[in-house]
Amino acid sequence: MITAQRMASVDANAAALGVPRAKLMESAGNAIAREIRSIADPGSTVTLVCGRGNNGGDALVAARFLSDFEVRVRLLGRRESVSTGIARENWDALSAAEIDARAVAAPAAEPASLDLEGSDVIVDAMLGTGVTGAVREPERTVIRRINEVGGGRGSDADASTSGSHADARAPTVVAVDVPSGVDADTGEVEPGPDGERLAVEADRVVTFHDGKPGLATLGVPVTVADIGIPEAAELFTGPGDLLALGREPESHKGDHGEVLVVGGGPYTGAPTLAARSALRAGADLVRVACPESVAREVQGFSENLIVHGFAGETLAPSHLDGISELAEGRDVVVFGPGLGDADATLEFVERFLGAYDGRAVVDADALQVVPEVETDATLVCTPHQGELRRMGGPSAEDWRERADLVRSFAADLGHAVLVKGAYDVITDGEALRVNRTGNPGMTVGGTGDVLAGAVGALACTQSPLQAAAIGAYANGRAGDLVVDERGYGLVATDLIDRLPEALRTDE
Repeated sequence: MITAQRMASVDANAAALGVPRAKLMESAGNAIAREIRSIADPGSTVTLVCGRGNNGGDALVAARFLSDFEVRVRLLGRRESVSTGIARENWDALSAAEIDARAVAAPAAEPASLDLEGSDVIVDAMLGTGVTGAVREPERTVIRRINEVGGGRGSDADASTSGSHADARAPTVVAVDVPSGVDADTGEVEPGPDGERLAVEADRVVTFHDGKPGLATLGVPVTVADIGIPEAAELFTGPGDLLALGREPESHKGDHGEVLVVGGGPYTGAPTLAARSALRAGADLVRVACPESVAREVQGFSENLIVHGFAGETLAPSHLDGISELAEGRDVVVFGPGLGDADATLEFVERFLGAYDGRAVVDADALQVVPEVETDATLVCTPHQGELRRMGGPSAEDWRERADLVRSFAADLGHAVLVKGAYDVITDGEALRVNRTGNPGMTVGGTGDVLAGAVGALACTQSPLQAAAIGAYANGRAGDLVVDERGYGLVATDLIDRLPEALRTDE
């Protein structure tokens, strides 16, 4: 199963791998045509009701593969309103081929212009998996009309459809990807302004690449069509993952997270790098809890940080209450940068994590405590190979072998793990992602602290696995941008300055 948001990411990642959306649309259209041939005889009348996005574009392609049927294509809106170039190209191809394809500008005023009567098959390609919420006009009117004409065949959905209407059976309604009005993730239908819940009453669904969770609630046959998306589009991180980072125009301060970085003592740079990175990765507010001995230096790196100093030169169990109080109300704690491995410090880490029940990114020396701690916290652990071994984790040179071993280790650990390397391995013990961005210039010290801060910021709004995957992709991409511009010799602060660009998508 795959969610609608994840499917959009995989589509974009496939394009980045060299499989353009136009090819995927061609394959999807062919799959729709195959589904129609499986339920209808040649000569049957097929009416395709198409929206203005790529869901409609899939059906426009299907019309070209149905030359042995009586085909009618009805576009809801003018050609100029079609939202993507590839869908417009397929509309123009139908017109050039003199297929019966008409734009219906006002279906509410002229329902007969849809030409649904006399159809043996009606194809619903109005709204795809990316559309959520209550259906708006003109789709609401069209959905009502399809349901009136379709009549809800229900258990008769598997019956073949004849080109003749002598038996007066209602047409078979085939939905593309998901019936319009149904949430692909939940199967729910949102009420409109009038309180009515409107969705196409499909007899069958043809969906693409993988099943959608909401389709299981419909109780109708679902065909999952392979349209040529490579496995790599799901496995490897890519620009599609950044699509999850959109912001609402009405956002307020704090909506995108508050992060607390707990670190410092033996080192001052590490907690500062993590904190500055969290800001550049999108957190609204970042605090640093560190020993008083380094608080002034940490504050001196950036006026954008809120620094809380605790008495002494290292953090210890005596600081537990104060730092626990600071952690309350924060969305994510980034724990470990620059802490050191003094016995008292590790005892503090163990006691903090044992009592904490929020989200935390654990890095550096704090990692060695995690396997021994019983905690209700949701953790993302970010070790390099040496730290992973000290945690009791596996070692393997080949990334494929390492990926399987790390997945098993994460399942036993009960937390998400991001193992840094030439190929970063990200897993929560079930799902697995691999990141290939980055370069040998990033072996310089501090890049791991930047990654931890970025993952902390992203974990404010994303799942632990997704935060780790996006963080690894963006951190490596930032390093690639620096090297492309300046060559090797980068320093960790260079990555921080390029993070906003690395996290930006033009989709």
